[in-house]
Amino acid sequence: MEQRRRIGAYGVLRRGERVLLARGAATGPFPGVWQLPGGGLAHAEHPAHAVVREFGAETGLTVGVTGVRAAVADVVTFRDDDVALHVDRLVFDVEARSGQLRPAPAGGGDELAWVTPAEAAGLPLMPFTAELLGVPVTPLPPELPRAAPAELLTPPPLDRGQRFAAYGLVTDPAGRVLLTMIAEGYPGAGRWHLPGGGTDHGEQPATGLLRELVEEAGQLGRVLGLVTVDHLHNPAALGPEGRPMDWHSVRVVYRVVVDAPTEAVVTELAGGSTARAAWFTAAQLDGLSMTGVAALATGRRGR
Repeated sequence: MEQRRRIGAYGVLRRGERVLLARGAATGPFPGVWQLPGGGLAHAEHPAHAVVREFGAETGLTVGVTGVRAAVADVVTFRDDDVALHVDRLVFDVEARSGQLRPAPAGGGDELAWVTPAEAAGLPLMPFTAELLGVPVTPLPPELPRAAPAELLTPPPLDRGQRFAAYGLVTDPAGRVLLTMIAEGYPGAGRWHLPGGGTDHGEQPATGLLRELVEEAGQLGRVLGLVTVDHLHNPAALGPEGRPMDWHSVRVVYRVVVDAPTEAVVTELAGGSTARAAWFTAAQLDGLSMTGVAALATGRRGR
């Protein structure tokens, strides 16, 4: 079975205790199933921009992003097309700014409804939506999903890539920050970076981060919460075999604590992209040569 990946952005819009949901259109892969409004990212698009665009297409409302709520992942199997689709789903809190509520089948939904959690529990829900609403997650009917979207059946271009990664602002009880140095031969070589990296097919973002933390620094961490969502678009990156590649990376950053820190040691499982790892005090962070996402998370300019 062929493995494919997609990144989606979704919004939680509240009216009192009610949340706006959209029902899957009869022509889509999940007819009659309700979910948070949203959809797939375009190449090079920031997730926060994607949720505004997709929310408008599905609901007619112009919304603004007020915060990031969650990052989850799931795998959908399209048996007839022999495709296993992994979707990394970024969920934002949003507020309505303008527009008139109306369903838009072209956006993937044929009905909209404001529902309470109790009412949502009685509806057929996409699992990620049930989880976000705090209601029991039930399996989808066995006949779903139906046919895979056409874009999944077209091979992705060789000169374009999109990657989902999870990183950590990792601290210990003394307030030190853990950073990893990028090895020679990799983009950003010699700069200090946040622990973490690309997630595997079928892997939850937080799980992937904790795996990377062990591989890159030999530390056992505990995820406290989601800090931010970021992205990086490099239209002239150097891809596999030295070929130019239009590269888009979407990164989630978690706050992580290591309760019993040890000396940071890179293991063989890191795959060679990490040269070393080390703990730094707040004062030592100033002036370090850091990647953009590391500088963003630590609040330091670096150099």
